Amino acid sequence: MSGKPRLTYINGRGRMESIRWLLSAAGVEFEEIFLQTREQLLKLCQGKTMMLEALAIRKLLIFSYISGKYNLYGKDLKERALIDMYVEGISDLMHLILLFPFSPPEAKEKSLATIAEKATERYFPVFEKVLKQHGQDFLVGNRFSFADVQLMEAILAVEEKVPSVLSGFPQLQAFKTKMSNMPTIKKFLQPGSPRKPPPDENYVATVKKIFKLD
Repeated sequence: MSGKPRLTYINGRGRMESIRWLLSAAGVEFEEIFLQTREQLLKLCQGKTMMLEALAIRKLLIFSYISGKYNLYGKDLKERALIDMYVEGISDLMHLILLFPFSPPEAKEKSLATIAEKATERYFPVFEKVLKQHGQDFLVGNRFSFADVQLMEAILAVEEKVPSVLSGFPQLQAFKTKMSNMPTIKKFLQPGSPRKPPPDENYVATVKKIFKLD
């Protein structure tokens, strides 16, 4: 890949948002091309450049590539295994958040309750315990990694829906403060950055049209 990485996706969060987070946390500038029609998607899928610059179908491969290239993947195989384990757990929570905008209106309340329950009773307690036990600033090896980026993304995504979600997690509150003040993340959280807003009705309609979800 030469020049800036190029991300091709719909103009919204979706599965691409975690890649935006990771590149931005690494201080990497990137370009974006936004899909607007199904024809563009089909043409892209028939091309020969999908591996690292198009849709996040091969998401884990892209994560590994970026993390390894920009020193966000631990110092050895043991740390890499821990990072992978934490990221996989966070991805389960993020999947619930990803699906939420597509829930029918009558199921929104139940879906939101599920997200809150999973976050406070299953996922966040694990990370609270990890941070408390080793007393370090970061999840793995006391150095900034992909796992920290994913956790920060998940915290903010859940807080958008459940503002008080961290009330019982002092370690995660401190973690969020530290991450928010890291220069690259602080920049990504500012208006005008590549970070996308929460999905709205227009985004949901575009996704359904392009991927034929109806």
